[in-house]
Amino acid sequence: MMAAPRLRVASGFASDIGHRDENQDFAAACLEDLPRHHGLVAAVADGVGGAKGGRVAAELTVRSFIDDYLSQSDALPPRKTAARALESINHWLHVQGTKDAKLKGMSAVFTGVVVKGHRMHSFHVGDTRLYRLRDGQLSLLTKDHKPEGAEDSHYITRAIGMEESVRIDYRVHDVAIHDRILLSSDGVHGPLKMAYMTDVLNARAAPDETARKLVADALAAGGTDNATALVIDIVDLPPTTLEDLDAVFASLPIHDPPKVGEMVDDFKLESILSDSDYSRVFRARDTKEHRAVLLKFPRQDTIGSEATARAAFAREAWVATRVHHIFIGAVLTLPPKRQTRLYIAQPFYEGETLEKRLLRAPVPLAEGLEIALKLAKAIAALHRAGIIHRDIKPENIILTPDGGLKLIDLGVARLPHLDTAREMDHVPGTASYRAPEMFDGNSGDEQTDIFALGVTLYRMFSGGSYPYGEIEPFVRPRLGKAEPLTAKRQDVPAWLENLIRTAIAPDPDERFQDGFELAYQLENGALSTASVPARRETWARRNPEKLWQAISLLLFLALLVVGLGRL
Repeated sequence: MMAAPRLRVASGFASDIGHRDENQDFAAACLEDLPRHHGLVAAVADGVGGAKGGRVAAELTVRSFIDDYLSQSDALPPRKTAARALESINHWLHVQGTKDAKLKGMSAVFTGVVVKGHRMHSFHVGDTRLYRLRDGQLSLLTKDHKPEGAEDSHYITRAIGMEESVRIDYRVHDVAIHDRILLSSDGVHGPLKMAYMTDVLNARAAPDETARKLVADALAAGGTDNATALVIDIVDLPPTTLEDLDAVFASLPIHDPPKVGEMVDDFKLESILSDSDYSRVFRARDTKEHRAVLLKFPRQDTIGSEATARAAFAREAWVATRVHHIFIGAVLTLPPKRQTRLYIAQPFYEGETLEKRLLRAPVPLAEGLEIALKLAKAIAALHRAGIIHRDIKPENIILTPDGGLKLIDLGVARLPHLDTAREMDHVPGTASYRAPEMFDGNSGDEQTDIFALGVTLYRMFSGGSYPYGEIEPFVRPRLGKAEPLTAKRQDVPAWLENLIRTAIAPDPDERFQDGFELAYQLENGALSTASVPARRETWARRNPEKLWQAISLLLFLALLVVGLGRL
């Protein structure tokens, strides 16, 4: 299994005193190492001109912002932890500025960011600035806090420490690989034109070299103030978080499913692959990237509430980012702003489903064993990542022309630690592959996946038959004894018969515990003609009549002893 990507950045900064007696700017950045997940935190501050202790205020604000944020739990939202840090330092600076004459009025303008997941949280007070360069275009992401009509002056209306309480501009911005972030003091963006700054950033020199050039050019353009620039390049991003996707999908409208021939976000819809009660799936052509893709759209008339649809699609997209495996289908991450409606994009895998394959012609034993082992490894990878598929069946398995396999459709997948509010209000999966305990309220676990895998393998080797017959939805089945696989074909070895019988045992305690155990038994069984040790049924389960006869005999003997004792 490939290692998941993580947040990687390249950063550099430069600062110059300019024509001042003291440099009251301060900037810093920190990317925390794993296993903690605070992400990147960076900030720039500028001591308010004319106030005493400006340099102290700037440095304390930046250091406190970074240190306080990193000292708190990474499970807390950045808005809460970072804002708490700024409110604390604001109070301290204000108190010191009112008590100590040497520090009277000490305050600083400030802009800070936290990059976590695929989002950048910005915190802004004053006239320092935050910019983002993407696809050659430079965007200003903050607004200067200056008096109305005096935007070109040096007067400010907000700063850290200026008043007893502080109003912080908080915004959330998406980030993408190759984004270039700039934090600057007014000594840089004041003298320089936006177009010129765009050209310098677009030159893509190293971040520290770019920062030095911006500072030097600002002073050369007539700047006299302290000048500071902090440049950050987004080199790589971690897998998308569920919070990221919830935020993205919450803003996407839900429309009626499109039709073949339509163009959606530069995807040409070529054909319908499936049209179920809940979604319509197309094969499409990505006219921008020149590739075949699969697009899945919700059906607005049957999906339920919009919130349910968004939650389901966000979960499917997120779960797919949690595991990277050669036998598991992926989800495509589209560039920001490209997607204009709710859908999921996936690579299109050439080939046929296992359902079509097993109905087309008998699957030879050797071919079937290869498919079974690859599928077991895919499920083991999901279980290792803490993911329960909950809809394993031949229709969700694609056999590729190169002999590979892709397990797809994570739309009803479950993470046991996920908030129970996200659990579906109906039993997921297809009835004939659903373990008995799921009809009694089990939400799905490793053993239910094993049961579905066992039914899938039984059907593959039997030519399409179900071990317990087809089961109607919403009917609690009473599973008897599965028909022996050897009754369907004679070349099935005993170890494989035992393995599948173990996987489809009605009692979950008699099944394999997870995908790892099944894959191990399958791999070792394929290398040997010896039987794979199956979970043996208890003597009581194999001989229920003899059990009751034995119990009756013991009860009779006990009563006889009691009766004789009274004589």
